[in-house]
Amino acid sequence: MNLRERVARNLRRLRHEKSMSQEELAHLAKVNRNSVGMLEREEFAASIDLLERLALALGVDATEFLRDDV
Repeated sequence: MNLRERVARNLRRLRHEKSMSQEELAHLAKVNRNSVGMLEREEFAASIDLLERLALALGVDATEFLRDDV
């Protein structure tokens, strides 16, 4: 599994665990909703800054996006 796929899977998993829609997450992270969808579909590579904003909105450490043991 490549890193982009890992980030996408973990983002989707974390978002579902928090029962958030892409739109809700985007609003909390102050990013465009399309960015969340594109990340989850592996169409877009996230910057470190974007991952940090998403992690804060989800209430997790940004390293959660890189986990490969789930």
